[in-house]
Amino acid sequence: MSRLRTDFWVGAYLNRLGTAGIPAFVTARGNSEAGSVLVRLNTLDGQSRVYQKSFDLLHDREVWDLMGEGEDADVDGMLQRQMSRDRDLWIIEVEDREGRTLLDEAGLERH
Repeated sequence: MSRLRTDFWVGAYLNRLGTAGIPAFVTARGNSEAGSVLVRLNTLDGQSRVYQKSFDLLHDREVWDLMGEGEDADVDGMLQRQMSRDRDLWIIEVEDREGRTLLDEAGLERH
């Protein structure tokens, strides 16, 4: 099965968030066809979490894992380091006090 273009997936994800009334925006735009995506959840209380896609060998599927969390400034530094290593990286920032990302919903798989 072929993968969706990254820009197509990002657009669909932003649309899904918008429909749910959850503000989100792209803070780094990577390769349109095959860039990796990180999702930063800003809970608007000075704290953030970052999620990355990984492969769950036990269940033979892709999942969104917590990559890191902490104070906003620390997360900013972590994301800057990631961007310096991967120019194709996309970063989506989601702002939600309730901590919703919708990443666990059906239809947001990248394949």
